Amino acid sequence: MAKIIGPGSCNVDLTGYANHLPVAGETAVGDLIRTSPGGKGSNQMVAAHMSGSEALLIACIGDDALANCLHDFYDEKGFSKKYVKVCKGENTGTAIIEIDKVDAQNRILIVRGANLVLSADDVMAAEADFADADVVLTQLETTDEPIYAAARLAKKYNKPFVLNPAPYHPLDAELLSMVDYITPNETEAGYLTGIEINSIDDAKAAAKKLLDSGVKNVIITLGVNGAYYTDGAKEIHVPGIKVKAVETTGAGDAFNGGFVTAIGEGMDVETALKFANCTAAISVTRLGAAQSMPSREEIDAFMKEKYGI
Repeated sequence: MAKIIGPGSCNVDLTGYANHLPVAGETAVGDLIRTSPGGKGSNQMVAAHMSGSEALLIACIGDDALANCLHDFYDEKGFSKKYVKVCKGENTGTAIIEIDKVDAQNRILIVRGANLVLSADDVMAAEADFADADVVLTQLETTDEPIYAAARLAKKYNKPFVLNPAPYHPLDAELLSMVDYITPNETEAGYLTGIEINSIDDAKAAAKKLLDSGVKNVIITLGVNGAYYTDGAKEIHVPGIKVKAVETTGAGDAFNGGFVTAIGEGMDVETALKFANCTAAISVTRLGAAQSMPSREEIDAFMKEKYGI
């Protein structure tokens, strides 16, 4: 079993579904609203847990009523709360999500709340678990302080450091030099490099620029077009898997959680990309983010069906 650790966000998602999403100044009528566990850090670690890893999320949640949604879900799934800290007087991070039922696309507004309280000290308190982890995983939905602390611990103990640069903000050279795998989607890769990505060739150009900045391996997720990988010497394009999508909110998170499980178990990069692809493809066929993450048995069966692995 792989062991994954890292700081990240915990949110509660308030999701509304409609056949038409409003434009500015418009009121549209929806037909369903759901409250569910979310946050990129939580989603990705839940995906890693469901796909077969021991996943340790370092996070802060509030002491409000919304936090019960997370507690109940983690307890139901057997997900570790060892480093999930309740912060007195803070509001749990919240995401307001609108889902278009026609094409499954989404719009998301995040209020970070207790996620902003997460500190480098919280990360350092987990140092013993970094020492024997297989992979360190984080995102950009907290402040930078815990992200840098995790990167430095990964470097100290020679662990692969995987950064999902979402939601996007500029990254400095110090952090990029510590990244073993960066996993932007096409939009985030465009922001990071200034290259608009509309094709595989665009992805290749953006990836080269990221490698030039000091990152060791680049994976650009391309939605229905799958994922592109390069380390500067080797290139892999894993095409997308066609499924009937009902909600795409957690697809990138599923991909990242599946990928770190796979490399944590020692799979080669191409197999790991396929494993991640299957994890993401299954997730979009279900409602919710963390709730949509597939089990290891489901991923293994899909791997056999789609790739003969």
